[in-house]
Amino acid sequence: MDLGSLRIFYVTGVEGSVSKASLKLNCVQSNVTARIKQLEDELDVQLFYRKKRGMALTPSGKILMGYAKKALVLFKDAKKAVQQTDTLKGPLNIGSLDSTAAARLPCILTRFHQEYPEVDLTIQTGTDEKLRTMIAEYQLDAAFVEASAKNNALDQIPVFNEELVVVANKNVDPPGSMKHPTLIVFPTGCTYRRILENWFFKKGVHDFKIMEFGSHEGILGCVSSGLGVTLFPVSLLNQLNYYDKLKVYRLPKKIGNLGIHWIQRKDVVTTRAMTEFLRIVNEETSINTT
Repeated sequence: MDLGSLRIFYVTGVEGSVSKASLKLNCVQSNVTARIKQLEDELDVQLFYRKKRGMALTPSGKILMGYAKKALVLFKDAKKAVQQTDTLKGPLNIGSLDSTAAARLPCILTRFHQEYPEVDLTIQTGTDEKLRTMIAEYQLDAAFVEASAKNNALDQIPVFNEELVVVANKNVDPPGSMKHPTLIVFPTGCTYRRILENWFFKKGVHDFKIMEFGSHEGILGCVSSGLGVTLFPVSLLNQLNYYDKLKVYRLPKKIGNLGIHWIQRKDVVTTRAMTEFLRIVNEETSINTT
């Protein structure tokens, strides 16, 4: 049982199809089929149920998936460990909430690239839930997410504190007095949307209209036109030059302060690239708060 066969088996298990796995692995379908059959013969078990459309893991296949995933992650970590040299290079995959990426990361990314140009840095943005799932699945090295309950599988380091405010057009009624507000927000899964909805719920307001947008500029543009209200971090309002264009309503500290943590799995190698990226984050945060 070699690592190549385990990788082919794992990708096929994830994709649920030989054809999809072959595309993902950039090889012919016959090679995928042959390697899986070879692995089944070697282990003397059936790993997949062959269906008319796709494949499904057998109980033995599900067991092997867990070990295959660990083996592939361990190999990836071993490769990272031995490739660390005086010249910092290699991949670094960081996840971030959209608003954090827009307001906090530009200066950090610029400085990191200037200091370590040979590191292949990628940034993946998404909701808190999506990023945590990607961390759990070893798809990201680290991520900036909402501070939440302690998770024993993760290292969680506080890095930013965001002040959240409700914003509206200057000519509309204060959000706190609205009976049927329109919320201009990102799709379900957005942390700020959840907090805004809960804020209205606590005020006894349950009848509100939702307008979903996919960009910060789209949301703030609609709010500035008087279409509704939203919840934003002050740092992003300043970044996008909207702070003076809208009416800002501060929230109680318990609701209006949102901690952002750097999270990473405890069972993966902390590379020099990760350490240096976090160092720059802390230094830039210190500069901007003094």
